[in-house]
Amino acid sequence: MKKITIAIDGHSSCGKSTMAKDLAREVGYVYVDTGAMYRCVTLYALRHGLFTDEGIQEEALRKAMPEIQITFRFNAEKGRPDTYLNGELVEDLIRSMEVSNHVSPIATLGFVREAMVAQQQQMGKDKGVVMDGRDIGTVVFPDAELKIFVTASAEVRAQRRYDELKGKGMEADYEEILKNVQERDYIDSHRAVSPLRKADDAIELDNSHMTIAEQKAWLMEKFQQAIQ
Repeated sequence: MKKITIAIDGHSSCGKSTMAKDLAREVGYVYVDTGAMYRCVTLYALRHGLFTDEGIQEEALRKAMPEIQITFRFNAEKGRPDTYLNGELVEDLIRSMEVSNHVSPIATLGFVREAMVAQQQQMGKDKGVVMDGRDIGTVVFPDAELKIFVTASAEVRAQRRYDELKGKGMEADYEEILKNVQERDYIDSHRAVSPLRKADDAIELDNSHMTIAEQKAWLMEKFQQAIQ
């Protein structure tokens, strides 16, 4: 059976990572969470004091980029990959509201996107990969055989994010999360470099009122059609 590249793009907190992880596991593909990669760069910048009142210390971050090594390791207990920053497990740390509130400005920087896209293309060069993010179908893999664009209302996405954080025992405020979701939508869609947009040949999925099981079945059907 031929292996393909699957690109899943969409707005923040719309469940695309869960869909991508589940599909990759079921069909034996490699999963790459590109959003986690930008969150790792953000965590690094926060830890090294690169956010100041004047903005991001871009030159310092540019020089530090070769030091930022991001890897994914499969967690057999969870059945999903965990994210590591320079060898440190940061899967939960990068999902914090502090990182969420700072990731969009980092993701707008051209040199950051260039470095991340190069790593992503290397990870997916042999196909058999499911990758999710903002610009996978438009920039990273414009020739992907299956492209999905996932969306849902901002209110639904904020509630999902709230439930996820509370489920992990983390502090969460719904109104703060909703504001963050709306701000990220605007920044992601209006940035100069690789803005979030639906690829012309992508299949759109509004999952506002779908269960995870319904989403999985829908995506598996699209996958089966793509590999025929």
